[in-house]
Amino acid sequence: MQLRYHILDVFTDQAFSGNPLAVVMDADGLNQGQMQKIAREFNLSETVFVQSPQSETALVRARIFTPGREVPFAGHPTVGTACLLSELGIAAPGEDQRFVLDEGIGPVPVRVRRAEGRPPYAELTTAQLPEYGPDAPDDATLARMLGIEIDDIGSEGERPRTVSCGLPFLLVPLRAPEVLAGIVVDQGLWRAVLAGHWAQELYVYARGYEGELRTRMFAPAMGILEDPATGSAAAALGGALASESPIVEGRLQWVVHQGLEMGRPSQLHVSAERAGSAVLCVRVGGYAVRVAEGLLSTP
Repeated sequence: MQLRYHILDVFTDQAFSGNPLAVVMDADGLNQGQMQKIAREFNLSETVFVQSPQSETALVRARIFTPGREVPFAGHPTVGTACLLSELGIAAPGEDQRFVLDEGIGPVPVRVRRAEGRPPYAELTTAQLPEYGPDAPDDATLARMLGIEIDDIGSEGERPRTVSCGLPFLLVPLRAPEVLAGIVVDQGLWRAVLAGHWAQELYVYARGYEGELRTRMFAPAMGILEDPATGSAAAALGGALASESPIVEGRLQWVVHQGLEMGRPSQLHVSAERAGSAVLCVRVGGYAVRVAEGLLSTP
C-alpha cells in the first residue's frame, strides 16, 4: 500500500524554520501499531494521520502521534493539517475557511485565512478550557532539573504551575529571557520527579524586552528532547495567563517566540476571550509552509 504524505514547517512563513510536521493522507487502512511505527520512522515531534471523520460536523479525523505515543491534541499538527487541507482543496474554497477536525480530545474548530502571495494561516480554538492540575515541584528541584539557579525561577509574581487546554504542561516562569539559553535538562531527575505525573512536559517561559514571550519546551515522555514550536503548550500558557489576568472583559493577546535556541525560529499567536471574569476560549494560530511530499510504502 502506498500513501501520499506531506512535510510542512509550522508556525513560520519561511521554509526550514518552525516545527516540521509529517501528514499522511487517506490513512483509514492503518492500525494504531502501524501509525506508531510510521511516526517513529519520520522521527519528527509529531506525525498526523488523516482519516475519515467520526462526526458529521468534522471535515476529517486527525490522529496525532509523537515518536513515543499517540496524543489527543497538539497545536502544530492541528495548525499544519488545517493549512494543508486548505492548500489541497479539501476544505471549501475561500479566503476565510472554517471547519472542524476530529481529534482525540474531541472536535477542534479551525479557521484558515488565505492571502495572495502568502502561505496559509490557521488558527485553532482549543476543545478544552484551562484546567489546573496538581502542584508543581518546588523551585529547588526545578532549578536542578533545568540546570539553572533557584533565583532564576519566577516572574512578575507568577509561579510554576501545571495547566492543560487539552494536553497538560508544567509551566515554569523565568526572571529573564537570557536564562533560557543556559537550560540543560537533567533527564535522570526529570524521570525521578515527573515521569508518570499529570503534567510531565516542561514549558519554560520568560517575557522578552518588547512584550513578547520567549519559550522552550522539553518532552522526554513523548520521545522529544526539545520541540521548536508547541501550540498545545502555548495554549496552556495563554489559558493560565488569561485565567490569572486582572482584566475582567475583553480579548488578551500574546506573541510567543520558540525554537530560537534550536536554530528553528517559530512564532505563535495566542489569544483568549474573557467575560464576567471567566475565560471563554483560547486560540492559537500561525503560518505553515509545505516543503516536501512523497509516497509512503507500507506492508
